[in-house]
Amino acid sequence: MRAIWKGAVSFGLVSIGVKLYSATEEKDIRFHQVHREDGGRIRYKRTCQVCGEEVSYDDIAKGYDIGGGEMVILTDEDFADLPLTTSHAIDVLEFVPAEQVDPILYNKAYFLEPEGTATKPYLLLRDALTDSERVAIVKVALRQREQLATLRVREGVLLLNTMLWPDEIRKPDFGFLDEDLKVRPPELAMATSLIDSMAGEFHPDEFTDDYRAALQEVIDAKVEGREVVQPEEVEEAPAAAVDLMAALKASVERARAARGEAATGGGAEPTPISSARSAQQKGAAKKAARAPAKKAPAKKTPAKKTAAKKTAEKTAEKKATKTAKKTTPRRSA
Repeated sequence: MRAIWKGAVSFGLVSIGVKLYSATEEKDIRFHQVHREDGGRIRYKRTCQVCGEEVSYDDIAKGYDIGGGEMVILTDEDFADLPLTTSHAIDVLEFVPAEQVDPILYNKAYFLEPEGTATKPYLLLRDALTDSERVAIVKVALRQREQLATLRVREGVLLLNTMLWPDEIRKPDFGFLDEDLKVRPPELAMATSLIDSMAGEFHPDEFTDDYRAALQEVIDAKVEGREVVQPEEVEEAPAAAVDLMAALKASVERARAARGEAATGGGAEPTPISSARSAQQKGAAKKAARAPAKKAPAKKTPAKKTAAKKTAEKTAEKKATKTAKKTTPRRSA
């Protein structure tokens, strides 16, 4: 990893020199825009809308649109005069319980590594945070922008999580929030039962990005010049109109069956969901039963040989009969 920032964590009279590293990386497969006919890269020129000339990076400034076609232009000098006093420091403001920080505020994560002789105070802060079960609320300036962040411990390393400012979080404004809808107690009890039947421990390594894997397979196949094998799609049964309680009950039974637990009410009538699932399974079975019929023509060869053999025997009998008639002498009258 390559450090992207150097500074110091400052709390009280203690200063800890640190290096900042990106803690995450995107695994998305990236593409270039190319000309379909010859594969040439598509390039974009920076042109001025007024004079039409191509503009170099040195002549590009930042402009703020104030409306009405007017623009305020800001130069590097304007940004240099801004009060970014924490440009090379991570200032600790307070220590708070971790559960008080809403996860929606988290933005990007960075690892902190102690620099030079700062290892001991670094370890001191790390262990103190662990013992107190709190996170540090800090301010830091990254990429010419002051940001709010948290400082916590992950796998023995201090982790800096930049956060969004409160006014950057949108308020949900949906019509259903004003509607007077009531959830019946039996429905709530069944939904709770479904949650309990699907409860487990979160292990992120068990989950994979299937879309990215499939896309990589397509790319690899094109590179190697082979055909891409696509899995056969299973025909889904048409969705049936079901009531909420029936859907919840069927979901609970399916979750319990997946865990190897005995389903309650084995003799119960089939729900619309179980009926649809049974119809889907029957359809798949019929489809599988019809599949071997396509290979039946390969077994007709022996039948053709038998028919040819019989025809040859009949021809031989006819020839023998004719020969016998010719060679047999006629009796005189």
